[in-house]
Amino acid sequence: MEQASMLLWTSLLVLAPVCGQSAAAHKPVISLHPPWTTVFKGDRVTLTCNGFHFNATEKTKWHHLYFRRETLTLTPGNTLEVRESGDYRCQAQGSPQSDPVHLVFSSGSLILQAPYSVFEGDTLVLRCQKRRNTKLTAVKYTWNEKIIPKSNKSWDLLIPQASSNNSGNYRCFGYGDKNFVFKSNNKMIKIKELFPHPELKATDSQPTEGSSVNLSCETQLPPERLDTPLHFIFFRDDRVILSNWSKSPELQIPTIWRENSGSYWCGAETVIGSVHKRSPSLQIHVQRIPVSGVLLETQPSGGQAVEGETLVLVCSMAEGTGNTTFSWHREDTQESLGRKTQRSSRAELEFPAIRESHAGGYYCTADNSYGPVRSAVLNVTMRVTPGNRDGLVTAGATGGLLSALLLAVVLLFHCWRQRKSGDGFLGDETRIPPTPGPGESSHSICPAQVELQRLYANGEGSPLESCSWPQPWKVHPKEEDLIYSEIQIIRLGEEGEANISRTLLEDKDVSVVYTEVKAQHPDNSAGKVSSKDE
Repeated sequence: MEQASMLLWTSLLVLAPVCGQSAAAHKPVISLHPPWTTVFKGDRVTLTCNGFHFNATEKTKWHHLYFRRETLTLTPGNTLEVRESGDYRCQAQGSPQSDPVHLVFSSGSLILQAPYSVFEGDTLVLRCQKRRNTKLTAVKYTWNEKIIPKSNKSWDLLIPQASSNNSGNYRCFGYGDKNFVFKSNNKMIKIKELFPHPELKATDSQPTEGSSVNLSCETQLPPERLDTPLHFIFFRDDRVILSNWSKSPELQIPTIWRENSGSYWCGAETVIGSVHKRSPSLQIHVQRIPVSGVLLETQPSGGQAVEGETLVLVCSMAEGTGNTTFSWHREDTQESLGRKTQRSSRAELEFPAIRESHAGGYYCTADNSYGPVRSAVLNVTMRVTPGNRDGLVTAGATGGLLSALLLAVVLLFHCWRQRKSGDGFLGDETRIPPTPGPGESSHSICPAQVELQRLYANGEGSPLESCSWPQPWKVHPKEEDLIYSEIQIIRLGEEGEANISRTLLEDKDVSVVYTEVKAQHPDNSAGKVSSKDE
């Protein structure tokens, strides 16, 4: 039992602070062996001065105060063995004096022994000790004159995880033979605070959105317990856990936003969880910068777009934080072309294939809860390129042109067969189109056989024949000798029939199948015909 008690008391000894602390930074701390502050007369107590780097060549000063009489003792080491009651202090070279330790060497038959210092979370051990010639049959303890029920079989009183509520006046009673009662001395015990309630501090309690904030959970361990490990945790509004338990008393919030405003607090506890405390709340109000300097730009820049290509409207702001809603509008209709909400200083709206109807004035707005701020109007102009226009027409009329081309091929082949069989245009200079029979369409499949025109003759003016329109085109010869000119124009009627237009200028809704001008050079002895597509 004595060995187990010694192990327990050894665990309660005040340990030296962490290495590396300067002697001037903290007071030295005195530890006792045995750990009791009350002992019998004739016993010895060894005092150790802790809390600094002790060199063998240095000496320790010991101050002893008893009934206002102080004595000074120098020791080559940091220990001192004492036998007298009084207050003891120690002092290392260049350090302040330690707190006093009050020792009592008692001449009584029964004493109540308690450790020098007990901190919250410690196990408080009280021992009712008799002299060697005194025999006891039972022991009782009182706290503030109330009997404390004792559950263990040992005569020692154990109070696990002591708190400030266990502070008070203690006393023990020993029962000897024939119910003889021994009373111990009164012992006032105060449970010391291991560390005060932490205080949460922030680098800025009114930060600007988008900035970083550092939080620190600050508390202080006593010199006797500087080596006690603590864990820390951070909360917001009693619901949001900002971190798990960690050895670090600091927390960095890399980017804080307006919605992160609220009540912040931290907690600190010992690793074994015997003592845990929370800080008072700290209000953090995140400031939002209103939107300003809204600008609308285009990509490509300059506000000039090419029909059929992509146009991007870029809305940006010079200042403003937080979630921002961007909106794009046409100036003439005020209609909203699109909206985007994002945490950014710019946003884009894309038109995949811009059209001529998109030309006009545009503006955008940005709003981060202070109200929309409008940009200046940007005029978007349209540039139409011939290639793009042909591409648009072709894309829109692909199906109709394919049908028209097929019909044109059949038409030309039919006319060629008529000419070859002698039923064509060669032979007579004038032909009158046949009258359609009953049930036949007034629109002939083949171009009407009309008067053959002498377009141009070289030398004697040999007649050149052409399948022409009622109002033939006048062709003016150039350097080469023109043989004949042929123009085919097809238009689909309401019922899909092939219509022949008299002139391209008279009907703007026609589709040109092809235009071909054939000419023969005078020096072309082989009679080859060259062609040029217009």
